Amino acid sequence: QVQPVESGGGLVQAGDSLRLSCAVSGGTFSWYTMGWFRQTPGKKREFVAAINWSASHYADSVKGRFTVSRDNDKNTVYLQIHSLKPEDTAIYYCAAKQWGATSTAEGSYDYWGQGTQVTVSS
Repeated sequence: QVQPVESGGGLVQAGDSLRLSCAVSGGTFSWYTMGWFRQTPGKKREFVAAINWSASHYADSVKGRFTVSRDNDKNTVYLQIHSLKPEDTAIYYCAAKQWGATSTAEGSYDYWGQGTQVTVSS
C-alpha cells in the first residue's frame, strides 16, 4: 500500500519561508506523479502544485512563491514556500497518482497523506 506522510508544517510569520516534505512508502516512488493540495475550514481542497518526471505545474495563486521538487532516491517530494502570507494558512496534503500527466483534479489522485498544518501569522 502506498502511503504518503507529510511533515514540515508549523506556525510561521508572514514573509517567512517553509519547506514541506512528503515521504512515500510502498510502491515505486519514481512511477508516481505527486501533487500538493491545501484546505481551509469550510472550503474545498484546492490544487497547489504537481510534479512528474519531466514537468511541474502550479496553481496561478502560488506561482512564483511555491516550488515543487522531488528526490526519487529518498522517495520524497518537497514543497518550498517563500514569502508566506496569512492566506496560505491551511492543511497541506500530499497525494500520489499513477504515472502520467500532472493533474489539478483531486479525484485523479489515488493515495493521500494525513496532511500537515501551516499557520501564518500576520
